Amino acid sequence: MKKQRIGLILWSLVVSLMLCAAGVAVAAQKLKPFILASDGPGDFTGKIAEVRSALEGAGFTVAGEYTPYADTHIIVVTDNFLRSLAGIEQGGAFFAGPRVSIIREGKKIQVAYTNPVYFSNAYRVDANVDQVAEKLEAALGYKEDFGSKGLTPSKLRRYHYAFGMEYFDEPLTLARYDSQVEALRAVEKALEAGAGGTSAVYRIDSTNGKVAVFGVALTEHFSSDQTIMATIDVDNPRHAAHLPYEMVVHDGVVTALAPRFRIAVSFPEQRMFGENSFMKIMSSPDAIVKALTLAAGGHVSETGRGGFDL
Repeated sequence: MKKQRIGLILWSLVVSLMLCAAGVAVAAQKLKPFILASDGPGDFTGKIAEVRSALEGAGFTVAGEYTPYADTHIIVVTDNFLRSLAGIEQGGAFFAGPRVSIIREGKKIQVAYTNPVYFSNAYRVDANVDQVAEKLEAALGYKEDFGSKGLTPSKLRRYHYAFGMEYFDEPLTLARYDSQVEALRAVEKALEAGAGGTSAVYRIDSTNGKVAVFGVALTEHFSSDQTIMATIDVDNPRHAAHLPYEMVVHDGVVTALAPRFRIAVSFPEQRMFGENSFMKIMSSPDAIVKALTLAAGGHVSETGRGGFDL
């Protein structure tokens, strides 16, 4: 009996150690912001059409697309699962439109997309998003993850770039209205007028009709998609699927992620100082906030909310 008890204790210890090791392995999983689907010769215009068709064939709806600057095209997609998340989770709204980039680099065409598992953790989405990752891979293929050395899910869920910079749960309130209908009308009007150098790339409505997400192109100098990306998006593969920025409308309130979070989470290892660093775009976070505030039909304060200048 004593030997049996010792044997049981030893077996329990072995099982416990195995479970702990498995837990450590899961916890140590490193995630990167982007996935390179393909990188090879081809025709730029033809590849855009091919990618669009593949995404639609996989069950996605193209919510919108644009060319923010030469040789770069962005396609934003959604589906009913993503639209349902947008209506029930704060993070789901910002996660509702995965982005695909098609880039011409010399004679090669590079296709990449946002990593659903990375951004679901960064945006603190509770739902399992494996089906989104599987559909994107089935449509576009897989070559490698890129964009950082990798962050664990637990670190992503509490991510901020540096002391004093915003977390995911510190979004900006751009404007408030008495009703959702009034807010949507104001945003549509401002974007149509090009307020703050903005224009609409897409609109995604949640399946329950309570939330709308707008993708916004930015063109004025310090907030410009082209200016910012020409400064910090210099490594290969490119991070162009970072674009465009989102505004979320819910209960008459228009919000956006703080630019110092929204940019940094796509470039988590970008240097603060030096060439192609965040200091080179130190005025951009304030400029983006002002542009998005005007796009929301709000009023711009002369007081800055913080640049990359800590």
